[in-house]
Amino acid sequence: MWMKFLLAFIPVSLLLEYALHAPPLWVFLTSVIAIIPLADLLRQATEQVAARAGQTIGGLLNVTFGNLAELIIAVFVLLAGNITVVKAQITGSIIGNALLGLGLAILIGSFGRNTQKFSRSNAGQLNSMLFLVVIALLIPALFDYTERLPDFLAGSDTVRANLDEYLSLGVAVVLIAVYALNLVYTLVTHKDAFAMEEENGHGHGDLWPVWRAAATMIGATALIALESEMLSGALEATSTTLGLSPFFLGIIVLAVVGNFAEYIAGSYFARKGQIGLAINIAVGATIQVALFTAPVLVIISYVIGKPMNLVFSSPLELVAIVAVALIVTTVTKDGEATWFEGVLLIAVYLLLGLSFYFVTPRVQGEGASLPVPAGVIQAGGQAYTHTPGMPAAA
Repeated sequence: MWMKFLLAFIPVSLLLEYALHAPPLWVFLTSVIAIIPLADLLRQATEQVAARAGQTIGGLLNVTFGNLAELIIAVFVLLAGNITVVKAQITGSIIGNALLGLGLAILIGSFGRNTQKFSRSNAGQLNSMLFLVVIALLIPALFDYTERLPDFLAGSDTVRANLDEYLSLGVAVVLIAVYALNLVYTLVTHKDAFAMEEENGHGHGDLWPVWRAAATMIGATALIALESEMLSGALEATSTTLGLSPFFLGIIVLAVVGNFAEYIAGSYFARKGQIGLAINIAVGATIQVALFTAPVLVIISYVIGKPMNLVFSSPLELVAIVAVALIVTTVTKDGEATWFEGVLLIAVYLLLGLSFYFVTPRVQGEGASLPVPAGVIQAGGQAYTHTPGMPAAA
């Protein structure tokens, strides 16, 4: 019911943007809230169509539309030229799904239960894919670092940037191919191994008429695109008003908004005792972001003339991605989940969130720094912490 209540923010956000010309902060906040129920509607409609289409076609539909809200947000942020924010959103989606989404599902699902059991073989398959994600996202960063060394021949920043772009396109093609083959593996050649838990857990209830599901998908997609355009236009002004970097808004706020429907679905199924399905949703969404959404964004970026590579130059982002694979594998390797393991996952997410809050990236191509959090001041291009009541460092 509260999702239906949040739909009221759609006309509110449109009124603020086009009629009242309200401050960007209010447009940003209402657009963010409006996207949440729209993403949930899109998820429901996709599941309804997938239920009628059969397992193979249904799986392809879920791949195409499962992260569509997040993809649309990223495209409009990309069109606005905020490539760093798009990369931050990718990182935020990876850590948000695997840490926050899975942590909430385990925690909520464990109330009143000592342990919850799930398939170790399915979890092992997902964990193997997570380590592929780590390798795929580390290689472009390590390549970029290698080309900066004096013994290599990048020659200039422009040449190195071109090499990064070519490598990222190649990596994107490989990742999409691997994801397609993973679909063949799970939906065709080994579908019996993955079908049992789906049959035991994922009922669709009364199916919608086809016209209703199709109209909902089209309408929700169009409204998400409109809200995303408004959100991206208000992003930088909002970051200035709140004293937060666009990087933080991308890695925490936009990532959570784009994947909120998965958090709700995972927690719902975990509470019903279907923790295996919740793990498939959370970790599967993480894998889908890295192996499908991110590569597709790289290709789209070239089509629209704003090329984006897969070089995550921030060591903090790379550490976060490695941490996801390590802790998720540790938690799921025994085929059991307890409430405290949910706490551990959420704790790691909060620690990473704190570090992303205090980090101070620079605007691409400019010398000026982005807005920094309260309690941090800048002087001479350097950032210094300032304790209230004490004189600032000279």
